[in-house]
Formats: sequence, C-alpha cells, structure tokens
Amino acid sequence: MGPSIQIDARTRIDAGEIAAISQLISAVTEADGLRPLSEHVWLHLRSGGDDRSIHLLARDHEGALVGYAHLDTTDEVDGPSAELAVSPSQRRHGVGRALLDHLMQVSDDPRLRLWAHGEQAGASQLARDAGFVHSRVLWQMRRSLYAPLPRLEVPDGIAIRPFRVGIDEEAWLRVNARAFAGLPDQARWTRADLERRMGEPWFSPEGFLMAWRGDELVGFHWTKVHGGVAGHHHESVGEVYVVGVDPVETGTGLGRAITIAGLAHMRSLDLGQAMLYVDASNERAVRLYETLGFVRWDTDIEYMRPH
Repeated sequence: MGPSIQIDARTRIDAGEIAAISQLISAVTEADGLRPLSEHVWLHLRSGGDDRSIHLLARDHEGALVGYAHLDTTDEVDGPSAELAVSPSQRRHGVGRALLDHLMQVSDDPRLRLWAHGEQAGASQLARDAGFVHSRVLWQMRRSLYAPLPRLEVPDGIAIRPFRVGIDEEAWLRVNARAFAGLPDQARWTRADLERRMGEPWFSPEGFLMAWRGDELVGFHWTKVHGGVAGHHHESVGEVYVVGVDPVETGTGLGRAITIAGLAHMRSLDLGQAMLYVDASNERAVRLYETLGFVRWDTDIEYMRPH
C-alpha cells in the first residue's frame, strides 16, 4: 500500500461519512455474501456511533473510502474489540493491515480482540500475520421451516404470550441479565440497548415471545426476520435472535418449548428458513438446536493476541 492512502480516526461521524461507510459495507456484503459488521456495531454506526467507539476511515488519493474499522472500547472486562471491512476492489493492497496497525495503536491495549465474520482465508491470514490467534468461535446454524417441527410441549404453569411494549421492558431486562450472567456482552444490555432494537424496522412484538409463570417472567424467545425489504437481495430468513431462560427454570424444558414456539411463529410468516448464532463451545445449546433440526451453516471467529 502506498502513501496515497490516508487513515483518519473519528469518535463521531457525520451523515456523509455514515453514507460512505454504508455503501462500503453494502459492497462488501454483496461480494462476500455476509455483512462484515456485527449487529450492535451496525446499529451504533447508523446513529453516528457512541462516545466510547472509535471509527477508522481509510481513503484513497481521491478521497474515496476504501476501508473502515470500528473499535469498541466499552468492555472493561475482556478489553476492546474491533471489526473491519475493505473495499473488494482494494483488497491485497495493504489496506486491511494498515487499518489493523492503526487499531492496535489507537486501542493501546494488548487485550484487543478482532472479529471476522465467516471463515475467510484473507481475514484469518491478516489476523495471524499481526500475531493474533483463535480465541472464540460462533456457529451460524440453520434449519428448514418446511420440515416438520417438534411437538410443542409447554411446561405446566407456563403461559407464552407476545411482548407488551411499554409494560414488559423491565421484566425482560431482569431475566436477560440472569439468563446471561456468564456472557457480559448480553447480560449488560440496558433499557437504551433494548429500545434501540425496538426502534428497528425488523422489530415485531408478536415475534418477541414471553414465558410467564404467574406474574413472573421466566423466559423469552426473541425472533427476527432478515430481508423482505428494499435493498435485500435474498429470500427472507427468520432468526432465533435471543433465547433466554431464568436459571430457576433450568431442566424444566422451557428453553426447548419457547424455541419451538418461536419457530412456529416464524413458520406462520411463510418463512422458509430459520437461523441462529451459538457459541461453538456451548455444547448443551448446540445439542438442543441439533435436536430441533438445526445444522451448522457458517462460522464467526474471534481473534486475540496471546498475553
């Protein structure tokens, strides 16, 4: 890569920069078949970022955006995390390595983690060349919604109903924190994090299923639909977005029941496929999803530097 590439760091980005980054992400998604940024990064990016995010923009000599990196510094436990994207026409010209070098300088933290979406040789090689190693693997799993669903057997005393906007938010936040106590990224969601997603075009209360035992919320299955709107060039796909069960219900079969209920809801929308993400090390969850007909489809990889 020659000196004609300029990389600038921003803590906030304006509307023009957001538009340019969005075009870059669209081009990468079209070329690779998957988006290079995770959902929470994309949501923050579209609103200009937040106070603890850093945006790196790589431009060519004409000022065109050829690369982008996002640095999230909010995780004080595991350290900062980053994701990056390079224009398909500018790959193998050193843009990715320059962005990564800048990320390491800006973060100034040996705990810096990189996320690569999909098992792409270029991303893996970039990480290895910079001294990063595999740390965590997320599987994307899928199943057909045309295939028969297992019988829905709801545990005694449980009622499943849709999320009630303006009523169920705090109950959901409490159960979410309890269900994901071992996963800080999910457990630390705030009311603002929840409402940001509720404001997205894909949000549907009918697809956000709450499991109640009397007056106590004890589990949930939040579903999501990808596609079906302008700009998407693929068939709509349902997602098992988040399934959470209060630890007091462990072993009751509630997790399986609300997962099946969510799949039935997605089928009612005439969707052909359902997908989900699960940590490959979570053998219990993987086994559950396999019994429900899911198979491994793709992989997201976290890299970190040994320390």
